[in-house]
Amino acid sequence: MMAWEQIVTSFIATGAFGIIFNIPKQSLLKCGLVGMIGWMIYYWLAFYKLDVVMATFVASFSIGVMSQLYAKYYRTPSIIFSVSGIIPLVPGGMAYNAMRNFVENDYNIAVALAAKAFMISGAIAFGLVFSEVINQVIRKARMNELVQRKG
Repeated sequence: MMAWEQIVTSFIATGAFGIIFNIPKQSLLKCGLVGMIGWMIYYWLAFYKLDVVMATFVASFSIGVMSQLYAKYYRTPSIIFSVSGIIPLVPGGMAYNAMRNFVENDYNIAVALAAKAFMISGAIAFGLVFSEVINQVIRKARMNELVQRKG
């Protein structure tokens, strides 16, 4: 698939999941943008031969950061952007193929696919959590700086 097809597809997929999650209509385009940028970061890193798990971690971290920035700017919860924005990175096809191989008694391939899907899922979780931790550290540092200036 060409890059522009990747861009359009990830934008539409993210927006469609935003509709399914019943997010506010004014946030649909912003959610689509977050998911599209996250997917393009992943696609670019994977294209340049970075490990798929690491590329997923970097992309999900970027989605988490963008979600927090959008949430602050538009005064909405960050989960609106992060949940729908992370959808293109979810390894659903890989998990399906792992289960299909289990059913077909091809256990070597099934275990390998399941392990990779598990690692990608963990990278998504770690990326989102790490972005939140960085956000909290920055907030706390700013708050301490304000307190020290007043005191």
